[in-house]
Amino acid sequence: MNSHDSAPLKPTILNLSQAIFTVNRHAKTATNPKYLYKLKKATIEKMIIEKKASKVGLHFSENPKYSKQQSDVLVKCGDYTFHIPPSKQDFQELPHLGKLDHSSKNPKCRVPLNQAKQLLERYTGICELHHSQHQHRQKATRPIFKKLGERY
Repeated sequence: MNSHDSAPLKPTILNLSQAIFTVNRHAKTATNPKYLYKLKKATIEKMIIEKKASKVGLHFSENPKYSKQQSDVLVKCGDYTFHIPPSKQDFQELPHLGKLDHSSKNPKCRVPLNQAKQLLERYTGICELHHSQHQHRQKATRPIFKKLGERY
C-alpha cells in the first residue's frame, strides 16, 4: 500500500488488515480512542461475515479491567492478527489459547491514519461525527470603555 497514492484504496484483505493495524496503533495513544476502536471492531466483524477473516481462539487479556481475569478473541486477517472483545457465544465455540504469545508480531506497514480511516469508513459505512469547535465556544466579549462619569 503506497501512502502517496491519491486514489482510494480498494477493500482487499491486505489493505483492510493494514488499515486496521494503523487505526489500532493510533487508538492506543489517541485522546478519544472510542471511535477508532469502534471502527476496528466493525471492520473485523464484517470481514468475519464475508469470510475474509476468522476467529482463532481466546487469549487472556493483557490489561484486564478492574484486575479481573478477562479474555479477548484472537482474529486472523491475512498476515495480521487482532484482538476484539468476545461474545458469550465465543466462549462456547472457541478454544482458549491461554496467555498471549509475544513471539508473533504483525508485519509493519506505513499507512497514513486518514487514509486508513477513510478505507474502513467506506467499508463499514460508519462515519465519525465532527463537532465543530467553533459551535461550542462563546464569542469573547470585549469590555466597553465609557468616558468617566458616563452611564451604560
